[in-house]
Amino acid sequence: MERTAVVVGAGIGGLAAALGLRRIGWQVTVVDRAPVLADAGAGISLAANGIRALDALGVGAAVRAAGRGQYTGGTRTPGGSWLARMDGTALERAVGSPIVGIPRSELHRLLRAALPPGALRTGVTVSAATPLRGDRVRVETGQDGEPPAADLVVAADGIGSRIRSALFPSHPGPVHSGSTVLRAITARPVDLRTDFELTWGRGAEFGHIAFADGRAEWHAVLNAPAGVRHPDPLAVLRDRFADWHAPIPELLAATRAEDVLHHDIAELATPLSSFVAGRVVLLGDAAHAMTPNLGQGACQALEDAVVLAARLDGVADVDGALARYDAERRPRTTAVAAAARRAGRMGQQLSHPLAVPLRNALLRLAPSGAAVRAILRHAAWTPPLTRSFSGE
Repeated sequence: MERTAVVVGAGIGGLAAALGLRRIGWQVTVVDRAPVLADAGAGISLAANGIRALDALGVGAAVRAAGRGQYTGGTRTPGGSWLARMDGTALERAVGSPIVGIPRSELHRLLRAALPPGALRTGVTVSAATPLRGDRVRVETGQDGEPPAADLVVAADGIGSRIRSALFPSHPGPVHSGSTVLRAITARPVDLRTDFELTWGRGAEFGHIAFADGRAEWHAVLNAPAGVRHPDPLAVLRDRFADWHAPIPELLAATRAEDVLHHDIAELATPLSSFVAGRVVLLGDAAHAMTPNLGQGACQALEDAVVLAARLDGVADVDGALARYDAERRPRTTAVAAAARRAGRMGQQLSHPLAVPLRNALLRLAPSGAAVRAILRHAAWTPPLTRSFSGE
């Protein structure tokens, strides 16, 4: 009999999980509380591990075609001097793929397009996932036409996951990281000399990702308490970064005020004791939301999706497969989240007037291949090889 799953959340991780489960022959329904998927968001960088996961899910080629490889750039000071340069060609030789920059909306569209019609239902708010007799799970919405009971529920409902809160009521949940991020995609192409840059000031970071169509995503990360908002955030940023090097003022000038997104950065600083509760499995930010300092949040969600499907591929013991997923994914994501937190503290969040120049001096003295080796610590991942996943 065909096995069934309900995936709660139509973000990157949820859509990837649906593709992975369908690849091994499961019938999958994806539900999302948004009445309309508005494709909000700015840009995303996908390291080789994320691209390999997308390859395993059958959409890697489409993402490469829509994205732009990051071969040039690096990290700079506000005055424009280089702290570390990026060698995308060396990285591609080492892991088979450059980092790829793509608008989040385009990545979402490509993942949705790979699902069959009718597999995605919007406007469905899930309040609980209740175990039934016979290893079945019912998704409760309080609405007519609830999804039928399933063999598996995948909670991919983000950092504020209601399902996680219900399953682990004693867990402290997400906490503020100490930083806030403002970001947007430029309204027009911008003349950029690099594919990707980060610039570190005292308690501040500005970065950009160049897209294939000439536009760019930019982000500004600032040390700030949660909840601080500005009537005109773009004007605040133009003033804050007015004397930072080009093309930062040009990127802000090419942006419409209404396109600026502002979010406080939160994380699950306390790791969960398990990603599995019965036939409910947590994935992506619902399981291990991390700070964005390594650009690994989406990549880890994509890894989750592939490993979940691979462990369930062709096995009769679903509970054993979920236990193996948990044993494989929890140590990996916990380590990456901790590394991201450390990277933020030594990068964007560093503000002490003596510590910042010391860090900068150490970065300048680092060997030329240090940046590539740092990326490889997390990007050198390959999908499990099973009947349905060749990893190619």
